[in-house]
Amino acid sequence: MRKMGFYQNIGELWKRPKESLGELWKQRLIAWRREGSVVRIERSTRLDRARSLGYRAKQGIIIVRVRVERGGRKRARPTKKGRRSKRQTTRKIVRKSYQWIAEERGNKKYKNCEVLNSYYVGEDGIYKWFEVILIDRDHPQILSDKGLMNLARQRGRVYRGLTSAGKRSRGILLRKGKGAEKLRPSRRAHRRRG
Repeated sequence: MRKMGFYQNIGELWKRPKESLGELWKQRLIAWRREGSVVRIERSTRLDRARSLGYRAKQGIIIVRVRVERGGRKRARPTKKGRRSKRQTTRKIVRKSYQWIAEERGNKKYKNCEVLNSYYVGEDGIYKWFEVILIDRDHPQILSDKGLMNLARQRGRVYRGLTSAGKRSRGILLRKGKGAEKLRPSRRAHRRRG
């Protein structure tokens, strides 16, 4: 049997959380349902994932757990008379992922921060939960760190789709080389060239 480090062990547990965490998983979801939709937490639930996305235990970096409602969004009913074929469907397809929406909501509550990244922590039949890593723009610890200082200068990163979840939802530039020829400069622009 191969020896694994601490973070590898945490990662293995999170591959099948319902089976590996068992009763703890259920208790967490019950407790999280009673909390607000955006809650600041002391420490990360998935330390391995948080650290791989840039989290460090230093002042100026905070973690927020955000709850997002699952399911499709309803389309507004037509108010005028006449044929409206597009409006007959009751289900609206949202072009943003739940994760991107969670990042935006976390940043909306903490306006003096910028979103560094986020990761999945749980779901039930009604909700999905994500933990969002935020950095304080004006904190001295952040301003002394070159990498974080550059991210803090990108005002409104999450609203412009510059986080990983935003880029994934926009369908751009995460793949390079062979097999990604049609993604640049964008899918629509590539179609127009043809």
